[in-house]
Amino acid sequence: MSVRHIFCVDLFDSLKCNKRMFEEKHGEDVKGLIALYEASQLSIEGEDHLNDVGYLCWELLHAWLSRNQEHNEALYVANALQNPLHYGLSRFMDRNIFIHNLKAEKDLICLKELANINSSIVRFMNQNETTEVSKWWKELGLAKEVKFSEYQPLKWYTWPMACFTDPNFSEQRIELTKPISLIYVIDDIFDVHGTLDQLTIFTDAINRWEITGTEQLPNFMKISLNALYDITNNFAEKVYKKHGFNPIDTLKKWWIRLLNAFMEEARWLNSSHLPRAEDYLNNGIVSTGVHVVLVHAFFLLDHVNGITKETVDILDENFPNVIYSVAKILRLSDDLEGAKSGDQNGLDGSYLDCFMSEHQDISGEDVQRHVARMISNEWKCLNQEILVANKFSSSFSNFCINAARMVPLMYHYKSNPSLSNL
Repeated sequence: MSVRHIFCVDLFDSLKCNKRMFEEKHGEDVKGLIALYEASQLSIEGEDHLNDVGYLCWELLHAWLSRNQEHNEALYVANALQNPLHYGLSRFMDRNIFIHNLKAEKDLICLKELANINSSIVRFMNQNETTEVSKWWKELGLAKEVKFSEYQPLKWYTWPMACFTDPNFSEQRIELTKPISLIYVIDDIFDVHGTLDQLTIFTDAINRWEITGTEQLPNFMKISLNALYDITNNFAEKVYKKHGFNPIDTLKKWWIRLLNAFMEEARWLNSSHLPRAEDYLNNGIVSTGVHVVLVHAFFLLDHVNGITKETVDILDENFPNVIYSVAKILRLSDDLEGAKSGDQNGLDGSYLDCFMSEHQDISGEDVQRHVARMISNEWKCLNQEILVANKFSSSFSNFCINAARMVPLMYHYKSNPSLSNL
């Protein structure tokens, strides 16, 4: 039994037995309650005591907030409850939240100056990289044929920008933007722009990893197919030249899985068939494209510790746990956000639709709460992978958790100045 476990059990037993006393003694200790609440966000599967501690702190902080709306700490408390640090990317958080506790004006001025300098450096670096990405996109030629993706390169770049946080990873950010762009483009083709017959031919070509037999396809689909092959082959060649390992087989395998998942969704849509919730989710986790992105990131990162046969074999499995958790968080979050906003892109259903079809006695609000709990539980699985043990490097693990943290930010891409004004 770990020290962490003993501490949590003893702490919760103390709080449970003396909840009223604890509230009277510590109900106004905002910093202490927030510290406990933030710690509870790092819980893993089976740590029910830590979850209960977090919920108790959540209750006490909400109670404090209702009594102290005008208090100078109210904004700090509200932000902590809405945006726990573990689930966020510090770069996109309000810097005032971090410096509100500084009492010395001199320290405050120095920290703000340092933050402004850092922001200027990072912004300049990002602008140079987005210029490179835009140049690559124009030279690729897809913009002329794929009109619906003409203004997307900056959005595609946002993912590697947020997940590759090391300033030295400029090349990695640019290279990862390329396969991400193809995921978005091909997803749009399947959702909106291709007929079922065309998509069948397109998917068959991907499974064969050939261009032959695609003469019937419209030009934008043939160009997209060629772009996918070229980008993947060029990526594999660069990895091989730098690190002596050719990842082409692994990359092809995951692209094929993604396209087959897109194709399954297209069949459901064409037949107006609403699949079982479990079938939808299993396929939907793959159709997020997360696995394709993270596998590319792995080969861009893990040269630091050496690309081993063991880790590549894990990637070639059905789904490594750390990648599965990120993909599931994205799929469920995407469907939940669509349900809340009333906007289901692609018209191919959602997990919530499938679940409600099987459980017709459940309300929309109840199923949203159910999905929110599923997301919370999957974060515990991700914490387990990141904090306890996995076979991958720390740099790749950090990339994975940053990808999960990026998910909610992308729903507010246009309204978030840190994202939209790159």
